[in-house]
Amino acid sequence: MKRGIADHIIKWAAIAVAAFCLLPMVAVLIAAITGNTETLSHLADTVLLRYTLTTLTLLVTVCIGAAIIGTGAAWLVTMTQFRGRGILEVMLALPFAFPAYVMGYAYTDFLDHAGPVQTLLRDLFEWGPRDYWFPEIRSTGGAAMMFILVLYPYVYLLARTAFLRESVSANNAARSLGAGPWSAFFRISIPIARPAIAGGVLLAAMETIADYGTVSYFGIQTFATGIYTSWFSLGDRAGASQLALALLIFALFLAILEQVQRGSAQSHNAGRQDVRPNRAQLRGAKAVGAWLFCALPVLLGFVLPLVLLFEMSFESEQVLFSDRYLGFIKNSLILASTAAAVTVSLAIVLASFRRFQPGRLANAAANISRIGYAVPGGVIAVGLLVPFAALDNRIDDFFEATFGIDTGLLFTGSIAVLVMAYMVRFVSAALFTYEGGLSTMHRNVDDATRTLGFGSVSILGRIHLPVLRTSVFTAFLLVFVDVMKELPATLIMRPFNFDTLAVQAFRLASDERLEGAAVPSLIIVAIGLIPVILLCKRIAQRR
Repeated sequence: MKRGIADHIIKWAAIAVAAFCLLPMVAVLIAAITGNTETLSHLADTVLLRYTLTTLTLLVTVCIGAAIIGTGAAWLVTMTQFRGRGILEVMLALPFAFPAYVMGYAYTDFLDHAGPVQTLLRDLFEWGPRDYWFPEIRSTGGAAMMFILVLYPYVYLLARTAFLRESVSANNAARSLGAGPWSAFFRISIPIARPAIAGGVLLAAMETIADYGTVSYFGIQTFATGIYTSWFSLGDRAGASQLALALLIFALFLAILEQVQRGSAQSHNAGRQDVRPNRAQLRGAKAVGAWLFCALPVLLGFVLPLVLLFEMSFESEQVLFSDRYLGFIKNSLILASTAAAVTVSLAIVLASFRRFQPGRLANAAANISRIGYAVPGGVIAVGLLVPFAALDNRIDDFFEATFGIDTGLLFTGSIAVLVMAYMVRFVSAALFTYEGGLSTMHRNVDDATRTLGFGSVSILGRIHLPVLRTSVFTAFLLVFVDVMKELPATLIMRPFNFDTLAVQAFRLASDERLEGAAVPSLIIVAIGLIPVILLCKRIAQRR
């Protein structure tokens, strides 16, 4: 294949991927503008203000909580020395394996009125139902706590990297001049690592507004639940699109902020990366306090919910190896593996376009494709169902009028469209991972290979992919796990009678069968642990 033809194929394939990623956003915009506003007017008069306030309350609470825990824990394990620091440094990433809605199922069973905690309190103090007050787990505060426990690793991992790579030399210099550890933390470490911390907080914020399972189960009215209610309960696609557009605008605003912070984070370099931190030795009460600060997120965000899920699963009537459950597992694996393969392949196309034909068009294609990560799954689902439903209707009308054949729904509710929704949502993660590996290969390698007569496709197949197989596998694994945990788009777009582990867990929890929901939840967590374990190994190697 000639070089020019290969480059054109890569170029137009990358443009097609970017255009498809943009399709849901454009469809939501058109549907919101052209649709009637009756539902939106009704929502504005009743619950729209509540949606807004609840969503903003969740965001602010989660951002503050994730920032405090993630930044504090990252600094303690990086810049101080106390007993257990090495183990906690690795284990602080483990809550990443839990979806927030699974965490919610575990804690609801544990803390609800009929749960073991309140039952023990009533038995010990002989209290009646009205004799005491206990925080309600199914509340905005309870949902915020679930999000904080599973999302603080975003801030922790980015802040820890920033402390190690950027603030070590400056922190050591400040300590040598007589500054104490806390003075160095607030005056040196935090200002230098601020862009990385802000980037982690914004990622946590985007995950919060994208969630549907947790807020729906807790009975909290947010924009995510409003979209689902408008689409299914009220049957108003225009109203759902209008709510989706409002959420999309806010998500894009967060995405722009994250891009700005990422660019700022790349501009700091306070010293050599191989400088070891001059850790302050903590003893006595300070050491105990540091240990508790780092251990509590691990205990509450991983150990306790894992134990609770195991205990709940033993009390359930769900048979893991029954034909029904094997079907759920099979469906989940098919969707996750197919979506991961498609997403990673298209991410490689996008990255290759930027590599072989750098310029504004290549950068624009990559940046447009990254937008999907900031868009909630429910918004993407609405944005794809609207045009594909219209296409199905056009095809059906044509065949009905021409041949008298009723084609029904060819695309809407199909696995193919659901896989493309996953691609739009997660191609950014695959692209970021693959480009991270690609950046380690100097462009001189490509130039030298071209002098031997190789074209872009040959370089990709014979040089890039063999050398970057670890990055490709990591990207595949990340997308695979994300799809296994994804709920909003799956609930809205899945084919009829095609349920996944996430859908089964959500359905059982919605029916208050929490013991049964523990079984599919445990499988999801077990699969989610795979990339987290790999990440923990990398942390241990770099320590």
